[in-house]
Amino acid sequence: MTVGSTLRIGEIAERSGVTPRTIRYYEELGLLPRGERELGKHRVYSEADVARVLELKRLRDLLGLSLDELRSMIVAEDVRADIRRRFEESESTVEQRTLLDQALPHLETQIGLVRRRLAELQELENDLVERRRTRLR
Repeated sequence: MTVGSTLRIGEIAERSGVTPRTIRYYEELGLLPRGERELGKHRVYSEADVARVLELKRLRDLLGLSLDELRSMIVAEDVRADIRRRFEESESTVEQRTLLDQALPHLETQIGLVRRRLAELQELENDLVERRRTRLR
């Protein structure tokens, strides 16, 4: 049951299309912050947690990432979000340039993961096209 702007694990699971077990597992792996819990009460989650689970699910389903790759992708995104926040708060062009330089390796990590998946998909497509071509001869 929703209390204010908080959600219980069943609600976040229902809204994100994953099981409560998956949410707990993501928490164990550090992919999702542990739901806040007052002594003797259920864990509660926020809308940001729903968005995080949806993003994890999207990356997992779209890219077929392993849990380690998913963690790398999420860590890079978290670092970039922090850098982006600091960039927007800064009025110094020197500091902004430094922040952009700091963000690049994290963006490269994400691009690398996506490119590896694209290469695998391209290889699969090439194999299928070749099979079709050889069957038509």
